Amino acid sequence: MALAALMLASTAQAKTPKGKAAHPDDKRTQVVLKTNLGDITIALYDETPLHKENFIKLVETHYLDSLLFHRVIRNFMIQTGDPNSRRAEIDTPLGEGGPGYTLPAEIRFPQLFHKRGAVAAARTADAVNPEKRSSGSQFYIVWGMDFSTAELDDLTSQLEARSQGKVKFTDDIKKSYVKHGGTPHLDGNYTVFGEVVEGLKVVDKIQNVRINDFDRPWDEVRILSASIIKK
Repeated sequence: MALAALMLASTAQAKTPKGKAAHPDDKRTQVVLKTNLGDITIALYDETPLHKENFIKLVETHYLDSLLFHRVIRNFMIQTGDPNSRRAEIDTPLGEGGPGYTLPAEIRFPQLFHKRGAVAAARTADAVNPEKRSSGSQFYIVWGMDFSTAELDDLTSQLEARSQGKVKFTDDIKKSYVKHGGTPHLDGNYTVFGEVVEGLKVVDKIQNVRINDFDRPWDEVRILSASIIKK
């Protein structure tokens, strides 16, 4: 399921942040994705209960086990969750698979936004999905671009004008994007339902792998298993 998003150019270079360990007082449900390149720990947001419940179900039924990161775009995001990827040959088109259902959008912008490490649901394009309903299983982890203050101000001004004011970036969000990077052009259009709390170095490793013309890694990057580590 391809993301219906326009990739915006930036002259900024991506930096490699240190993986952020979970805070001991963090009471959110957490999931660890064990991949062949390392572990990624995700905290699920209580503010998006439908997506949280669905993701827990996917994990507990082992739906995500053995799935590929089938779409990887450097300085943008890494995407997984297509059940057709489990045994797919390298030339097999991927991105259309799912559990047979979609989820209502739970877009909580500006509270939740596409900072580096954000976890969000993939979906089909507005032309066929005006309600912005989420895929039942496909999701992406944001890497994104780094921005100077001037670059971010210019970009957010364009995005606010394009949305006719429906998407408005606060000063705190702008500061976060300048400090951490991300994909602000996706804000207000996709449901962000979690964030990476440990393993950003692994996300960086994945987003830098060699890919083919379909944005699929030549060397498989696979979720070996997914499990709940805190409820």
